[in-house]
Amino acid sequence: MVRPRRLFSTRLPALQKVCDSTKSVDWDGWDFTHRDDLDARTGLSCAGWPMIASPTPDSIDRAARLLVSGRLVSFPTETVYGLGANARNPDAIGRIFAAKGRPAEHPLIVHLASATALPRWARTIPAGARALAEAFWPGPLTLILPRAADVPDAITGRQDSIGLRVPNHPVALALLGRFAELGGEGVAAPSANRFGGVSATTAQHVAADFGDEVAMILDGGPCRHGIESTIVGFTGEEPELLRPGALSVEQLARVLGRPPAAAGAEAPRAPGSLAAHYAPRTPAKLMPREELLAALGRLGGPTGHIAVLAHSVTQPPLFEGTWFDAPAHDAAYAHDLYANLRALDAREADEIWIEAPPDGPEWSAVRDRLRRATHRG
Repeated sequence: MVRPRRLFSTRLPALQKVCDSTKSVDWDGWDFTHRDDLDARTGLSCAGWPMIASPTPDSIDRAARLLVSGRLVSFPTETVYGLGANARNPDAIGRIFAAKGRPAEHPLIVHLASATALPRWARTIPAGARALAEAFWPGPLTLILPRAADVPDAITGRQDSIGLRVPNHPVALALLGRFAELGGEGVAAPSANRFGGVSATTAQHVAADFGDEVAMILDGGPCRHGIESTIVGFTGEEPELLRPGALSVEQLARVLGRPPAAAGAEAPRAPGSLAAHYAPRTPAKLMPREELLAALGRLGGPTGHIAVLAHSVTQPPLFEGTWFDAPAHDAAYAHDLYANLRALDAREADEIWIEAPPDGPEWSAVRDRLRRATHRG
């Protein structure tokens, strides 16, 4: 039996075209009329391949109906891709935890079509939270508020608080809006990756992690920020920063009149706050510039077993491993961070060496992610 020259698993975009298309597709010189023709001619099957769909009105309607029926749908936001389920459906919420391998006590964030849905989920909305919502929603801000009485325990990790946000992505807003038209109240959606792993910033990242565990993946292209939302808690006497993110502390302070306090001992658990998180499978080290230079200088013999994500250090002439030069600007670095970590992980090196980013406040979210990605418990 004739087979294509390359393994499908190494040609993700091309396989997507063949398995998602109902038209003739040319792949490496092979013309496949449709996915059944692929199965018949190659002996390989598209079974298990997730549906990656362009965000047309029809596919958004279908995705919303899948959510209503209790299925999992991945969709893009301005931060990272989310793994969505009907937030009022306990069975659907259970599918998120099962697919991700997520601990039951780790809370989820509920995504809303607009801030008008807040009272359905929160029993009180402090003035500071309203001010932040008015200033930054839709946007990369999650508010932790006292939960309403009927909020399912599975979403909150059995805490007395709920995480809520309105994302700022046209595909996400269209999906949430259509879901609301069908009677849905909110979509619970953690990042669309295996628990503790590197977040997904493209539809292909999601497909690689979950396969057919997801009923549909809406492809909105690479995420604009590439790093998760900022989380601010309003469950105590003053606002608390529970996770740095795409929205800076300085931006929050301009609305609140002062920076939010650091998270205290009584602060609620928040997504992405474990010591080890966002981590590639390959062991990774976070190294100040001088430490990285010294480690590179000590390398002897073949260096192909090391992968490096550099910020200011120049690749040595004799270095034969994988070398990525990260962008110099904080926003561009954040945008590329998870894609870079996934690409470096795929090289299957013995270790990934990451040059520590600068110390400025604009780098706080990036430093947070890298510290957790390289944590060794």
